[in-house]
Amino acid sequence: MSFSGTVKEEIAEIVPSAGHCRLAELSAILGAAGEAGFGPGGRIMLMIASENRNIIKKAAVLILRSTGYVPEVSVTAGKERKGRTYLLAVTDGNAAVKILQGTGYLTKKGVFRDFSVPPKEQILQKSCCRKAYLRGMLLASGSVSDPARSWHLEFVCGSEETAEKIREILDGFGISSKTSVRKQTNLVYVKESEGIADTLSLAGAHKSRLAMEEVRIMRGISANVNRTVNCETANLHKTVSASLSQVESIERIRDTVGLDSLPLPLREMAEVRLENPDLPLKELGELLSPPVGKSGVNHRLRKLKQIAETL
Repeated sequence: MSFSGTVKEEIAEIVPSAGHCRLAELSAILGAAGEAGFGPGGRIMLMIASENRNIIKKAAVLILRSTGYVPEVSVTAGKERKGRTYLLAVTDGNAAVKILQGTGYLTKKGVFRDFSVPPKEQILQKSCCRKAYLRGMLLASGSVSDPARSWHLEFVCGSEETAEKIREILDGFGISSKTSVRKQTNLVYVKESEGIADTLSLAGAHKSRLAMEEVRIMRGISANVNRTVNCETANLHKTVSASLSQVESIERIRDTVGLDSLPLPLREMAEVRLENPDLPLKELGELLSPPVGKSGVNHRLRKLKQIAETL
C-alpha cells in the first residue's frame, strides 16, 4: 500500500465524538465526492461516490452517528475487478435534509448550495472543526507522497474558494502552503517536511507522522554522511594534488642541480617529502630534526617550489 493509502486508512478510523466535528468532516467529504438532487415524490436524496472504500465507510459512520440513519451502500465493479466504485445513498428525505442542513449545504428555504465551495463559516468556527474538515479533505481529495522519495502533500479542490479556505485554515495553524491550478483543477500543496508532518498531526494521522519522521531522520543522517564523505574526499584530493606537485618540484631540483645545492633545512625537507609522499604536513614536520610545525613545513615546501620554477 502506498504511503498516501496508509494515511487515509488511519484517518478513516477516526470518528469525532462531538457532533459539530462530525458534521465538519462530513461537509468536506460531501464537497469532494457528494451530490444531491430530488428523487421520487420530490424528496431530497444524497449520494456519495468514490473508488476508495475508506471514504464511503467513513461517510456512512459519520451519517449514522449524526442522524441515526443507516445509508445504503453498493458497489459496481469494472472489467476484471478494475475501476470498482463504491456508492453511498441517502434516500430518506428527512435524513438527507438533516445532513445537508447540518453541513451547511442546504438553506432553511430548501435551496442547495454548491458542493464545490466550502461550507458556511459557522461550520468551521471551532479549532477542532477546522481540524476535522482538514481530515475529511485529506481523506476524500488529498494525497501524500512517499517521504522516502519526496516531500509533497496536496488537496484537490472543487473551486478556487475551497482552495483558499484550506490555505487559510493551514495558515491559521502555522503551516505554510501554496495554491496552484493544474489542468483547470485547483490545488493546495505543502512542500516542507515539517509542514506535512504538522498537517498529518492535525488530521489525527499520528502513526503516519511517526513513520514519516523516521524517514526524515534517516534522510538527514544520510545527507550528513554524504556531506562528510564529500568533504573528506575533496580534502583528500586536495592533499594528494598538493603532494604530487611538491614531489615533482623536488624531483626537478634533484635531477638538475641536485639536492646538495639546497640549504640544509630545505634539503632535509625535500628528502623527507620524497620518502613520504602521502603524509600530511603536520606528520611531515614531526619527522624533521628538530620537529617543525605545519606552517613551517608549508613555508619550506613553498620555497622548494619557487626554486624549482626558476630552473
